[in-house]
Amino acid sequence: MKVKPLADRVVVKSHEAEETTQGSIIIPDTAKEKPQKGEIVAAGPGKVSESGNKIDMEVKVGDVVLYGKYSGTEVTIDNEDYLIMRESDILAVI
Repeated sequence: MKVKPLADRVVVKSHEAEETTQGSIIIPDTAKEKPQKGEIVAAGPGKVSESGNKIDMEVKVGDVVLYGKYSGTEVTIDNEDYLIMRESDILAVI
């Protein structure tokens, strides 16, 4: 990975959206929801508080996380799509 996020930001590789429902109905591309689950591929060093203390990240590379539907900024690096978001946009680690 050529990208090194700054402060409390992470780079997330989104998992693909479901192709079919439980009833085996195929979902067309236009009706698929944005995935809200992905794997962290890069993480920044952590945030610096107003008092000057470094706050370490709670997530690490390799964690599978849940995030908000419209969280982060979509970027393309080496023909791969990623999201760059703040650690606070992450809802849970799976």
